[in-house]
Amino acid sequence: MCKKVFSFAVLLFLFTTPAYAQTPTTESLELSINLVWVMLGAILVFFMHAGFAMVESGFTRSKNTLNILMKNFLTICTAAILFFLAGYGIMFGSSLGSMIGTDGFFLNGVEDVGFFVFQAMFVATCATIISGAVAERIKLGSYVLIVIAMTVFIYPVAGHWIWQDDGWLTALGFSDFAGSTVVHLTGATGALMVALILGPRIGKYSGEKVNVIPGHNLPLGALGIFILWLGWFGFNGGSTLAADPSLVPYVIGTTLLSTSAALISSSFYTKLRFKKVDASLSMNGVLGGLVGITAGAAEISLGGSILVGLVSGILLVETIRFIDTKLRIDDPAGAIAVHGACGIWGTLAIGFFSIDTGLFYGNGFSQLGVQATGVLAVMLWVSITAGGFTYVLNKISPIRVSAEEEKAGLDFTEHGSSAYNFKDSLLEGSSSPKAPTGLADRLNQSTSAQPSTKSS
Repeated sequence: MCKKVFSFAVLLFLFTTPAYAQTPTTESLELSINLVWVMLGAILVFFMHAGFAMVESGFTRSKNTLNILMKNFLTICTAAILFFLAGYGIMFGSSLGSMIGTDGFFLNGVEDVGFFVFQAMFVATCATIISGAVAERIKLGSYVLIVIAMTVFIYPVAGHWIWQDDGWLTALGFSDFAGSTVVHLTGATGALMVALILGPRIGKYSGEKVNVIPGHNLPLGALGIFILWLGWFGFNGGSTLAADPSLVPYVIGTTLLSTSAALISSSFYTKLRFKKVDASLSMNGVLGGLVGITAGAAEISLGGSILVGLVSGILLVETIRFIDTKLRIDDPAGAIAVHGACGIWGTLAIGFFSIDTGLFYGNGFSQLGVQATGVLAVMLWVSITAGGFTYVLNKISPIRVSAEEEKAGLDFTEHGSSAYNFKDSLLEGSSSPKAPTGLADRLNQSTSAQPSTKSS
């Protein structure tokens, strides 16, 4: 038997023609390198969602941590599927009147799947901005419905206006390299409308007094911000859509410098404003600097990016204070200020600091006017659609949990569990029966409730 196998192997070797891989060309290598860079950017943007989850949960109370984690998981999964089904076609399909895409649904006729993956990460980022602003008081089902509306229609239409070649804002010359308006302002405006309808958390306001509801784990929030900072290099850098050896380092450089300047300005400004360096505001300043440079990362100089960041840090602090104390809108994570105010500033900053079209480079006010037009158009669109959808949804069935559920915490009321194990300390020395707090408890309770089949 061994001799037969050996003979067959020899014959196979003698009569088999060797196959050689096709010699790679310069063009094929370039395409491969570009694809790898964009996919790396998509992976980094995906990792940003871990940062969002940490920031939101760290800046809120421990009794709602599991609920926030589940919202972030559901956001990215829902967004990816809906963007595949319809969102991508509405955003990048053939334009109808420069307003909306009409084909490419289910990616039919779409060859560049890599571009779809990269953009799917962006739509999820836009939607998850709402999560932080409405934390600790919204029903999970209501939140998911709002995410569906944002990802399947509201965000793609705004993106079509700006990032599709035939979009009407594109035709005007509106510039938004990586999404200060498309992603961040869209998400922040949606968050603002939902937060207005939802109302503040119980205990946030007492008459004229504004009460601080501190987060339960600022180190967790700080780690989340570092993760977001890392992911943003893929967010902005990957938006080059090619591994351009001159453009990619430039974009990452402006991103780094703007963010660093924003942290410094927010820290020093809180020291001047409040006599202490406020840690949470300063850390949010990092995110403000990231959002602020996102629109102009490819066309603002390195020095200009520092100025953008310095303004972003101060603007972030004042906007959070204004929203919290003057408008009395409860935003636990500061998402509306970070992504909204700094998104507006970053978009308008192109009109001032763009090397090619900016006012400070002798190009007049025309670009600034176009940028302002785009900002107003997107805010109006999202306010009407997201606000209208949430208003109708709230009329059909209240989107907010009951007061009792809010006080107990959404971890238990929405999920029947908790992110942290408090059983030992809570039940120590207590003779009261133990309430089911986790899956194992519920399974055991279910099992014990079954009638016994044993014979006596």
